[in-house]
Amino acid sequence: MARISFKDVGTQGLGNEVQNVTEAPRIPIGIKTPLELDESDSDAIFKMHFNLADQITDNLRNLILTNNGERLGFPDFGANLRPLLTEFPNKDSFDSSAMSRIKKAVSKYMSFVNLMAYESKFDRYENTSTGIYKLLIVYAVPTINIPETAMEVTLFIT
Repeated sequence: MARISFKDVGTQGLGNEVQNVTEAPRIPIGIKTPLELDESDSDAIFKMHFNLADQITDNLRNLILTNNGERLGFPDFGANLRPLLTEFPNKDSFDSSAMSRIKKAVSKYMSFVNLMAYESKFDRYENTSTGIYKLLIVYAVPTINIPETAMEVTLFIT
């Protein structure tokens, strides 16, 4: 019996054939908030997120801005910052309470997010009757290789 090596066997049909390469369709991950109508030629009604990092940022922003009782079926969903804004005794106590509430909400509902830093700024330049409180939150998602990312959240004090 003759011994034949597989190195000597060629492949058929790969030389002159033209391969049709099609671009993979973009699959939406989630709805972009605030809701906007999608005016492009896609089949979607609303604008969608196609990038996982953008969707996580959107979800984190919604988690921080939601107060307890606002999400149907999840009475404790959100960071519940509005009650802190009505009290607002001083900046230091607000910051420590806000950080604690944000950390608690993120650890329960988005535990894959690592909170890195927090910075706050009180702004009353545009209007004397309404205060604007801006929170800068730096986070990372190491499980899917999202590096440190900063997000600004604006809260209004009336």
